[in-house]
Amino acid sequence: MKIAFFSTQPYDVTFFNKENKQFDFELEYFETGLEEQTVGLVTEDTDVVCVFVNDKVDAEVIQRLAEKKIKYIALRCAGFNNVDLDAAHKHNIRVCRVPAYSPEAVAEHTLAMLFTLNRKIHKAYNRVREQNFSLNGLLGTNIYKKTVGIIGTGNIGSVFCRMMKALGTEVLAYDVYPNKALEADGTVRYVELDELFTKSDIISLHCPLTPETLHIINEENIQKMKDGVMLINTSRGKLIDTHAIIQGLRNKKIGALGIDVYEQEEKVFFRDLSGTILEDERLQLLTSFPNVLVTAHQAFFTDEALTQIAFVTLDNLKQLSTTNEIVGRVAEL
Repeated sequence: MKIAFFSTQPYDVTFFNKENKQFDFELEYFETGLEEQTVGLVTEDTDVVCVFVNDKVDAEVIQRLAEKKIKYIALRCAGFNNVDLDAAHKHNIRVCRVPAYSPEAVAEHTLAMLFTLNRKIHKAYNRVREQNFSLNGLLGTNIYKKTVGIIGTGNIGSVFCRMMKALGTEVLAYDVYPNKALEADGTVRYVELDELFTKSDIISLHCPLTPETLHIINEENIQKMKDGVMLINTSRGKLIDTHAIIQGLRNKKIGALGIDVYEQEEKVFFRDLSGTILEDERLQLLTSFPNVLVTAHQAFFTDEALTQIAFVTLDNLKQLSTTNEIVGRVAEL
């Protein structure tokens, strides 16, 4: 089986080559993302295209892939909002993903962003490097006994719920499919969104991007929040209306913002733009706020997670090609 990888980074090559020793597939790597202009890179002897979060696998791309007799689209991530599943099914191209890969990795990064923003670690680090040992402007608060609202309690969200409960916070949660185990052991109290917005000191997003969650953080919902609320998003960029969040920061409704994902990240993230002028004015503005912390979609970026992503992606394809089904994980879409 020949697999064409798009949006490839050096670490993808390292981890997939390592895990492929037990599968012996033919792997071909492209640094460019998959879109209509680059689908021509897929050769006629290719069986699979492997894509990441910012590749554009729309109906036009899938049509071209079908013409090249592609059998499978493998996502090396959990999210799949960038793939036109209806078009894939129409052309009998099977789609699989990695439904869970070290949820602790993302939850721990979320916690790191929370602590960094609250205790202003990023500012303190830069000050000390300049031999400025003043504490003025670095005042934080205790997380203990704060109210934390968590939207989405799937694999990652549930891990984060337990982390926050262990810190002595009150955890409010919202999910269309509540986790009964979290509720039963007293880790969370499920509430409606409005109550979560109005009562939470800290809000963390861990839900998928769907038509219902698109811009779930918008001007109307921001107005319901406590003054000075901390908001963290390590899930999907389009959960947040960027224009609305900038206004919330300006009027001090949002006290701190941590984002590992961004609404227009496909034009920026995973690239070294240090020698260029950033053309995204909204992102440029966000990074200028002293109470905003931006990381470039690195929450998943641990050795354990990348090993799991590579293994599960390749194992999904092995199972589909040999037994026509994937056993043991909800991976096919």
